[in-house]
Amino acid sequence: MDRMLDTSYTQNREISWLRFNERVLEEATDQTVPLFERLKFVAIFTSNLDEFFMIRVGSLYELSLLRNDKFDNKSFLKPSEQLARIFAISHSLTQKKDQIFSHLENLLAAEGLCHVLPKTCTHTERIFLQNYFAENIFPILSPQIIDLHHPFPHLANKRLHIAVLLKSNKHLTLGIIAIPKVLQRLIFLPGQGVRYTLAEELIMEHIHEIFSMYSIVDEAVVCVTRNADISPDDEAPELGEDYLQHMRSTLKKRNLLAPVRLELQTEGDSLLVDYLRKRINIERAQTYLSAAPLDLSYVYSLPAYFPAEKSSFFLYPPFIPATASVIPQNTRVIDYVRQKDLLLSYPYQSFDIFLQLIREAVYDEHVLSIKITIYRLGKHRARLMNYLITAAELGKDVTVLIELKARFDEENNMLWSENLLEAGCRILYGFDGYKVHSKICLITRRTEGKLSYITQIGTGNYNAQTAAFYTDLSLITANKAIGRDADIFFKNMGLGNLNGTYEQFLVAPFGLKYTLLRYIAQEKSRAERGEPTRIILKMNSLTDRNLIDALQAASSAGVQIQLIIRSICCLLPGIKGKTENIHIRSIVGRFLEHSRIFCFGTDSHLQMYISSADWMTRNTENRVEIACPILDKKLQAQIIDSLSIMFADTVKGRELQPDGTFRHCSANTIPLDSQDYFMHSFQKQKAPVAYKILPAKSTSAHN
Repeated sequence: MDRMLDTSYTQNREISWLRFNERVLEEATDQTVPLFERLKFVAIFTSNLDEFFMIRVGSLYELSLLRNDKFDNKSFLKPSEQLARIFAISHSLTQKKDQIFSHLENLLAAEGLCHVLPKTCTHTERIFLQNYFAENIFPILSPQIIDLHHPFPHLANKRLHIAVLLKSNKHLTLGIIAIPKVLQRLIFLPGQGVRYTLAEELIMEHIHEIFSMYSIVDEAVVCVTRNADISPDDEAPELGEDYLQHMRSTLKKRNLLAPVRLELQTEGDSLLVDYLRKRINIERAQTYLSAAPLDLSYVYSLPAYFPAEKSSFFLYPPFIPATASVIPQNTRVIDYVRQKDLLLSYPYQSFDIFLQLIREAVYDEHVLSIKITIYRLGKHRARLMNYLITAAELGKDVTVLIELKARFDEENNMLWSENLLEAGCRILYGFDGYKVHSKICLITRRTEGKLSYITQIGTGNYNAQTAAFYTDLSLITANKAIGRDADIFFKNMGLGNLNGTYEQFLVAPFGLKYTLLRYIAQEKSRAERGEPTRIILKMNSLTDRNLIDALQAASSAGVQIQLIIRSICCLLPGIKGKTENIHIRSIVGRFLEHSRIFCFGTDSHLQMYISSADWMTRNTENRVEIACPILDKKLQAQIIDSLSIMFADTVKGRELQPDGTFRHCSANTIPLDSQDYFMHSFQKQKAPVAYKILPAKSTSAHN
């Protein structure tokens, strides 16, 4: 590690992420957000923090055990020092979350949505719960005590348990009940209004009956978060083991890795803390007490039970993505794109327009092949997969590069790969040590003896569910040079060649970062010559030290740099003499900002790309990523306009400060919510064509 690196304009990645997640939590306090949507932001904050502990804290924990004095190159903090700061900030955020959650539940209760504890229920409700417990819960519980004959059980990652401190004959022992996965957590009470309790709360109410032989000293719902940063590339496959088998055996280890956090849902302090810490070997700083439920995933199920008259008060108004596009009525997407590039903006425009393109390709007699990369597809039945299966059954060549190492989507991707294989598709699994994160689809056609290409490049996954609430761009083009690059890309993937040569694409791990550095250097040189310069970037995260230093150097030369970065940003703006020409915004709103856009230069010098890659070292050096140029001048202008609107957001936008904190953007004009602006502007467009996507005509039983 080079200790001569300048850290005056950089901040630690983990601290930056925690500040971003605090921004998510702050949305739960925004009174302009519908009441139940505010509760959902608390749930999002909680699940974000869960994954952060599983991945980032888990990784740092492993590094801290090596004791090799490895430093972070943005803050010069050792892993142990980073962990200490993470734990301190996380404790503060947990307390803040509890306060907000309690306040929101009180507000919701006043509106008729009541989360109640069994002990506070009416007599009629308590009789109902008594019967419910006896018939639906007690028969499937497996309580145990911990002694010489009953060893302490393995507490699986993120599995809820009830821990009980028991006393018998002046001796203390521990009781454990694992909450069965098959148990329905939400229990709705009879009568007027929407009143519910949680399964773990009902079990706690009956804890004296379950452990009737003992006196109850203390009790709590507990949850262990374990390191989940496991890679199949770290494990050598057994002889004769195929990659699917290897992935399955590797994933089983995720629940067995070291604990990094212990949570207890309890009122006040708990005598159980020390008992449990010793059993699972975890420090006090890694132990978190919470008054709120430890798993808030049940929140997303509640809207199904809202009375109709409350839905408009509790929730965002329904938003249906526009099916409008520039394509004339009765014109196929394929035929339009052969003449002109098409740019789709999700979630403001419907994902169905892309699905229409694929469906047309399935039944187009001129289409020879369809090739596509899949990273995160979604767990539900996917029309895209059915189209690909049908295409293979109709004799078209279908190649699917499916990334089995997409974290937490591994099992789902393995299932889809088996279905595709069975249908006759060609399946590629990527590379050891490199995840294929690119979002690309190539349709090859032959007409009058000549080959032509239609290429789709996106910033987001081929997932209809996330396309409804992630902001992403999708370019569909018949540009020959881009099509040739796409063809070369898939050939290189099949041959295991990561270092291919491309005319238009910037492809990581070898071709992206170098070119980005060159573009930044070009803008720096123009600024030094007194020429007009500009850099505008939008992405999820910025952590790559080389790119950060290049941006800082460009800023010092006078380049005006505007960054829209949703979450992690290790570059600090506004540092005198270093980053004073850099301005950074973060937008957290109804939709998850997810598109990646890179713009260098002005007017005739403008170079613009959309990409699957953030500017993180993992993306630029350890993943297969594509950045594709936007060549159409009208589309370039459209994207620049949209970036300007986002940068001017005074409602959901926040400005990153030199100390790493966020503040509201100054509102010198009428308040502007960029996401709301885009929703209305796309809905106002006249719809020359509205696509109704039909199912594939396949008789296959595949899902």
